[in-house]
Amino acid sequence: MIRDKVKIFAGSSNIPLAANICDKLGMPLGDVKISRFENGEVYVAYKEPIRTCDIFIVQSLSDPINEHFMELLVMIDAAKRASAKTINIIMPYYGYARQERKRAPREAISAKLVADLLYAAGASRIITLDLHTAAIQGFFNFPVDHLTALDELTAYLKSKSIENPVIVSPDAGRASTAEKLANYMDATFAIVVTNKDNQTGEETTHVIGDVAGMTPIIVEDMIDTGKTILGVVNQLAESGAKACIAVATHGLFSGNALAKLEHPHIKEIVVTDSILQHTSESDKLVVITMSNLITEAIRAIVDGGSIATLFKSRGI
Repeated sequence: MIRDKVKIFAGSSNIPLAANICDKLGMPLGDVKISRFENGEVYVAYKEPIRTCDIFIVQSLSDPINEHFMELLVMIDAAKRASAKTINIIMPYYGYARQERKRAPREAISAKLVADLLYAAGASRIITLDLHTAAIQGFFNFPVDHLTALDELTAYLKSKSIENPVIVSPDAGRASTAEKLANYMDATFAIVVTNKDNQTGEETTHVIGDVAGMTPIIVEDMIDTGKTILGVVNQLAESGAKACIAVATHGLFSGNALAKLEHPHIKEIVVTDSILQHTSESDKLVVITMSNLITEAIRAIVDGGSIATLFKSRGI
């Protein structure tokens, strides 16, 4: 890499992740001033030259999501006006991804709107991690590098020497990812199915697959309020399973989600640092860093390598 022409900057959402990436690349974190006017307007000024440079901006759309998104747009605009050669967005967590299609009349497709705004602001590329739906890649008018945390999560789980693991998908949407993890772990696979009565609106769940006496590993792309995970955990407990391990790429933990997940049948909650976490908030919380994977992706982009070679899984 030509380091004097590659610079990495951090928005305010996840500065430790950006700093870890820079450490692994052997380069300093870029100097940028981000502040607010009294009325809340975002102010951005790069404090070093970036003309003709390939710059990377690390910013997850975590809480407060709209603040972080506006901050990112202003950072992109400032970089464009400072004549950066390319403006590459490292967005480990892509917010608004759950609004990727219309489920009812007159709804917005907000995931597409976010992609359009990034393009309009001047972004050249986005590097993101485990999108809620892989089809979101098609919303962009510039290159998308869709990374996956599956290999790193698998390595951690294998290091635990879990007795009688069974990989559990909480719904049909995660079945493909859970099946891949089951193959990597040489474990069995189960799925929790929820049926809704159209007349009463009552929901019933049941487990497809043998989980009795086994250690379930529940796989999600994100944990937000914790409601889905708790429903699955209770169903698995009723089916005779041991304490569970909940695994997700993105730990949103909105409100008091971590407190709710202090459940006797949850042994560990494993997430990545796609969103800045405070492990002191829960003894069960384990955070796996994605800095190694993102570092290698940056090298591949700058040096012209292949992103696909970074994964055993070749994506999700």
